[in-house]
Amino acid sequence: MKNARIGAIGTRPAAFQTVRFSEKLLQGSGVTVVPVDMSEIIAAAEKLDPADSSVRAKLDSIHGYGKIADGINNAQIELQAKLSVVIDNFVTDNELDATAVQCWDSIQYNYGCAACLSMSMMGENGKPSACEMDVAGALSMLILRLASGNAPGFLDWNNNFDYSSEKCVCTHCSNYPASFMGAPIEIGQLDIIGNTVGREKCFGAIKGKVAVGDMTYFRLSTDDARGSIKAYVGEGEFTDDPYEMDGGIAVCHVPGLNNVMNHICMEGFEHHVAMVRGRYADVIEEALLKYLNWDFMKMF
Repeated sequence: MKNARIGAIGTRPAAFQTVRFSEKLLQGSGVTVVPVDMSEIIAAAEKLDPADSSVRAKLDSIHGYGKIADGINNAQIELQAKLSVVIDNFVTDNELDATAVQCWDSIQYNYGCAACLSMSMMGENGKPSACEMDVAGALSMLILRLASGNAPGFLDWNNNFDYSSEKCVCTHCSNYPASFMGAPIEIGQLDIIGNTVGREKCFGAIKGKVAVGDMTYFRLSTDDARGSIKAYVGEGEFTDDPYEMDGGIAVCHVPGLNNVMNHICMEGFEHHVAMVRGRYADVIEEALLKYLNWDFMKMF
């Protein structure tokens, strides 16, 4: 990962809205973190003229990206377009490979939309973006992108599925790239956060169910106590099992799921995980063992 550059878009510290990481440990592996305060992003977006050609082009891209949910007005979409332009410019100006965004709830309260759609579109265009300013998660996504050439998603290990010991439901609000979904998407409002801050301030969520297919999951984390970077990788499948829930939903079959959960808990990994369509665990294993001196566990 020499010379990788990850953008940290948000306020630090931001209490529960961010996931902690060791910038020093990442820098030791050649990963540079480039921070920007969320207030700077918001201020730049507010100054953009809606008639600007970059905003008009982004509006066209948004309308072509997925089905806009009923009840969304043009002003909400325009806010999202201006935010996307500013974040895209930050990524380009700083030559970033990926980003981690403080996606709630400052941007909803202080600007008026969700960040998910902007993050989804960046991921679709080869610049993965992780939720809750999870910088190590963004790096996990970037590694999956490089290993597979596909757009990774960023999910929560969430609920058990039915009574199966090898199935779980992985969700997010979400910011899944369209090709990661592998199925038609709807662009709507954040549901849970919307109940608190107001749905009119929450346009930009990618909604739908991830289509059936093979997948690879991967997570790295910085371990301050050990002074090391640790990671795990495994493979499974997205299933066609029905599951009624808001946001982006992935029902996953993961062989040895209990062992995976035990490892995550015992080793102190975060609840976030990066996933990509296809089977690429062997590629990840070779890269981490041959070229990077990281603690590593293959989960099958």
